[in-house]
Amino acid sequence: MNQYLVLTVISDDRPGVVQKLAKVISDHHGNWLESRMSHLAGKFAGILQVGVAEEHRQALQQALKALSKDGLQVVAEPANPGAAGQYQEFHFSVVGADRTGIVAEISQAFAERNISVDELETDTSSMPWSGEPMFEATGIIHVPAGVNLNDLYDNLDLIADELAIDVRLETPPESQTA
Repeated sequence: MNQYLVLTVISDDRPGVVQKLAKVISDHHGNWLESRMSHLAGKFAGILQVGVAEEHRQALQQALKALSKDGLQVVAEPANPGAAGQYQEFHFSVVGADRTGIVAEISQAFAERNISVDELETDTSSMPWSGEPMFEATGIIHVPAGVNLNDLYDNLDLIADELAIDVRLETPPESQTA
């Protein structure tokens, strides 16, 4: 029976990081299922899901841990891929002058309602008209059944007004439920 692991990986960014990780997984009968990986500030970081038969799980975990000698820090945690409940998917975006606390305020509004942040991507750049720092975020949230959406919209509007940012929340064209 297959077991599922979620791996987090971080190392200095250099060629061959993904290859080393993929080889260890493959050599230990693991199946690379899903991943998100990125380069940021000279570091390579990733999260991935691996399926592996129970009889190979321990050897795979030991081999992943041994990658630390090559400069890869890998943490493996058991996963339950069927753990999702009923939810409605929304896409969100945030744009405004960069300041401390934007992610904290938005994520608090989500957490207070048991809303899960499925994806989050942030960036800072310069505003074209002034050169001032601009913050941008996009993401996907999973809103559980029964959440008062009007209350969520009102709270996000209040945060947007307080922080002088634009917050948008939209259902994707083909919204999914688990």
